[in-house]
Amino acid sequence: MDIFLDQFFNLAIMQKAIPLLLKGAWMTLQLCVAVILLGLVGGLFVALGNLSPRRWVRWPTIVYTDVFRALPPLVLLIFIYSGLPFAGIKVSPFTAVVIAFLLNNSSYYAEVYRAGLISVAKGQWEAAASTGLSRTQSLIHVVLPQAVRNVLPDLLSNTVEVVKLTSLASVISLSELLYSADMARSVTYNASPLVLAALFYLVLLWPLVRLVSHFQRRLAA
Repeated sequence: MDIFLDQFFNLAIMQKAIPLLLKGAWMTLQLCVAVILLGLVGGLFVALGNLSPRRWVRWPTIVYTDVFRALPPLVLLIFIYSGLPFAGIKVSPFTAVVIAFLLNNSSYYAEVYRAGLISVAKGQWEAAASTGLSRTQSLIHVVLPQAVRNVLPDLLSNTVEVVKLTSLASVISLSELLYSADMARSVTYNASPLVLAALFYLVLLWPLVRLVSHFQRRLAA
């Protein structure tokens, strides 16, 4: 028991690792903000393209959604960071993560948005048009708020998964939370920094998980 506590819950080592993990947590937060915001915006445009009556718009966005939902995000990440330099395109680790996750996450967000837009009755479009709103104004002020409300638990649940996926950035040595914890582990020869990183993720994600459950119960009621 003492060996287990010393290897996984060594408070002295955790205390020394906190400054390094805080820097990693800050990088993780920056990464999350960039990836989530770009994914939400990109996903909305892809979803609108999927529902477009114009085939030249609809089919490319459908292919985009299918392809990047099928490709593992880790494969995308390694290809962008390690593969593109062979074509003369070199990007920083942060940029590589943002691009890879944008391609992957926007395709998932697009499917959630599409489900929300389909769930809004066509009569809402007609009612908005009858008040003199253009199609774009109807979308922004009438349809989209209803669509987002209908799929809010799914959007939040997908966002939780996005935050978890940021840990993949450690593969390309981006100094985010998991990478920082692993560096502390390699120096101390102790797993306590990894346990501390898990606690950081728990603090970060637990409120979002509870929020998802709250909205799911409200919709069910």
